[in-house]
Amino acid sequence: MAKLTPLPKLLKKAQTIYNAHIRKRDEKLGCISCGGKVEQAGHYFSQGNHSALRFGLPHTLAYFNTNGQCIRCNMFLHGNLIKYRQGLVSRFGEEFVLQLEAEADTNRLKKWSRAELEIIIETYK
Repeated sequence: MAKLTPLPKLLKKAQTIYNAHIRKRDEKLGCISCGGKVEQAGHYFSQGNHSALRFGLPHTLAYFNTNGQCIRCNMFLHGNLIKYRQGLVSRFGEEFVLQLEAEADTNRLKKWSRAELEIIIETYK
């Protein structure tokens, strides 16, 4: 019988695969905050404080919580959140961003199950 991958390793694998998908999805759009080269996948609502929005399937609000960012905006400007929000409004509209913000308020924390993580991995690999 095959040994199950520990959940922390599965979560890391899902994050790696999901981030690669986001970078590829957004590479031609540019950094959500400044329009620069997409080098990372940045979260509008951080994955630490909003684990429910860490991943998302394409038909969910959570899917658009993660967007391509340059290293400068994501790392050195800590997400460059004012410009990030402006980029979200530009791409998806004010009403969409308000819905995402409401989702963050009501659906904040989530413990991802093995089955959910396997779905994320299979969907985006």
